[in-house]
Amino acid sequence: MFLSLVSVGYANDVEVTKFGAKGDSTTLNSVAIQNAIDECNRTGGGKVIFPAGKYLSGTIVLKDNVTLQLQKGAVILGSTDVEDYQNLDPFADGLGTDVGWALLVAVDAKNIGIEGEGAIDGQGSKLKAKHILTDNRPEGQRWGRRPFLLRIVRCNGVSVKGVTLYYSAAWTSHYFHSTNITIENVKIISRGVAHNDGIDIDGCQHVRIKNCDINSGDDALCFKTTSSKMACSDIVVKNMKLKSSQGAIKMGTESMAPFENIKISNCYIYETNNGGIKLLTVDGAHLRNVEISDIQMVEVKTPILIRLGSRLSVFRKGQDVQQTTGTLENVTIRNVKARASDSAQLKPPSGILITGVPGHYITNLTLENIEIDLGGGGTVENSRVEVPEAVDKYPEVKTFGPTIPAYGVWARHVSGLKLSNISFRLKTNDVRPAFIFEDAKDIEISNCTIPETKEGESIIRLVNVDGAKIKDVHTKAIGNTFVKVEGSKSKKIKLSNNKSKCSKEIELATDVNPGVVLK
Repeated sequence: MFLSLVSVGYANDVEVTKFGAKGDSTTLNSVAIQNAIDECNRTGGGKVIFPAGKYLSGTIVLKDNVTLQLQKGAVILGSTDVEDYQNLDPFADGLGTDVGWALLVAVDAKNIGIEGEGAIDGQGSKLKAKHILTDNRPEGQRWGRRPFLLRIVRCNGVSVKGVTLYYSAAWTSHYFHSTNITIENVKIISRGVAHNDGIDIDGCQHVRIKNCDINSGDDALCFKTTSSKMACSDIVVKNMKLKSSQGAIKMGTESMAPFENIKISNCYIYETNNGGIKLLTVDGAHLRNVEISDIQMVEVKTPILIRLGSRLSVFRKGQDVQQTTGTLENVTIRNVKARASDSAQLKPPSGILITGVPGHYITNLTLENIEIDLGGGGTVENSRVEVPEAVDKYPEVKTFGPTIPAYGVWARHVSGLKLSNISFRLKTNDVRPAFIFEDAKDIEISNCTIPETKEGESIIRLVNVDGAKIKDVHTKAIGNTFVKVEGSKSKKIKLSNNKSKCSKEIELATDVNPGVVLK
């Protein structure tokens, strides 16, 4: 059950200035701020108040029953010296980099909060510029020494409301193995250095996030499980505005414990460079019972990527062991309108990529009421490109590129996939199929609208598909074949009430059993 944290005023609320903190942007206030927090905690809890001013600080540790109140004009300003930061919970990220330092951190605390009209500014670019003068390691290793802006570790009862988070030197906010979290009306602007994730929810439960505005250099809203010991579950997200140089809504890549019972709705995604919705489980996690709905995307490179893989990384050495391949099942994505960028990682652009790995199917995935505008431009040669399996690789759109043989939906290693009321619009002609399914079972396609194209080999291609129902699909495309069936394992294909201008309704490759089509 989700428990909301109620803000309570206490007689022992304190101002940081009473403990010697100076909002002059130059005095290092780490000790003074920590003394204020410790005193508030010692006397039963309350608010630690920051009046208007810029309070320079290194690591600050939040304690039980303490809420930081940042008044209008108040800014906690991160020090630009990495030596002013502590790492109270070390771990490795998805690329194997040691990370965990932070400006504001809470570990094993309860009933904590950050609220008000003020801000926290990590000064990420300035910190990086100073850091690289003395750290000669490769950037892929060096960046992990830079601090997150906010880290919440194994806490219960967390409220972050109203504040603005600026320019972290690494991830902006990371919530790990915590419960009963409320994040509301938070604005994040975090760009300028690599790995500027917006909100990372890492193995947390009973989480409510709403009315946030995130503009991030890395993933905007990201769910992770860097440990196998606690799932991301019972999470509701509503009314988000998301812009990202990477993914807007993402699960993974770090994916050891389950992602389950998660609902995300009413989000506006814009100017996002590496995927609008990305559901990725590659380290053994079970991703299931997830619903994403009412999403609008504008200028997004590759709207949807869904991946079940077998990278099988371990992120907390000595605490976890390598797992077997996980599952991805019972996911619904509905009511999506997307305008894909003409220039994307995939050339020409494609709308939806779905792939498991051999022997491990994505199961019971439903996509319904989805409209995608695409640039087009696919050629005959593009339509026959082989997509790498990349079984153990980092799961990214570019991992499967640079070209996908379908412009609309390309799906491989799937079972129980249902596509309903899917439509595409193209700026220019694209002769690739609108749909391709490879190594698939029990596929249903219904009430789909496919735009006019010319000279394509087929509109839908089925390769080693065991069971497909295609009905009420309408297309103005002028091509050779409506449905092309290939692969000796193809069987039980049924077409009904479809409308097309193609020369042939169905064509069977030479390796297909003639009895594959059901009446």
